[in-house]
Amino acid sequence: MFVAGTDTTSSTLEWTMTQLARHPEVMKKAQEEVRKIASVKGEVEEGDLPHLHYLKSVIKETMRLNPPVPLLVPRESLETCVLNGYEIPAKTRVLINTHAIGRDPESWEDPEEFDPERFEKSKIDFRGGDYLFLPFGGGRRGCPGFAFGLATVEIALARLLYHFDWELPNGVGVGDLDLEEVFGLATRKKSALVLVPKYPAIEEK
Repeated sequence: MFVAGTDTTSSTLEWTMTQLARHPEVMKKAQEEVRKIASVKGEVEEGDLPHLHYLKSVIKETMRLNPPVPLLVPRESLETCVLNGYEIPAKTRVLINTHAIGRDPESWEDPEEFDPERFEKSKIDFRGGDYLFLPFGGGRRGCPGFAFGLATVEIALARLLYHFDWELPNGVGVGDLDLEEVFGLATRKKSALVLVPKYPAIEEK
């Protein structure tokens, strides 16, 4: 449980910051939301998370393109069944490819584009009821740490965006960011993300 919780969480945070670095306008919008909500207290608290709607959309879109677990835990069919014309014999080990599902052009418009707004216009969620979006799996055997893992990502990301502005190192452009993946328990970046934190001038109210 420790490995599953830490590896997937850190991978999701790194991919989210990568996508934000590639899309400065999205980062700016997410920061404005976080700083507006937390400006009175001067810090982000767990109670603020339900109000960070755009931040949640950013995380969902990142998980669609770079799901924490590209292949869900294997299942085994109990009896022979037919699914979309394919016969699956009993006792067959089945793997769900969440990486391919999230990029399926039959389910998603412009599937390769990073567009958090798509989740603002849709009720699709990752709690297991929408089978075109399954970063945590679904049904009775969905991820047992779903709520804890998601809250960890949200609070960490919100604090990173609230306390710092983020820039690419000198000489590195948006197009230079490496998006190559390494598949394992979690979908990790092949090369580590390097960003430069800047202390922002946050206006106190």
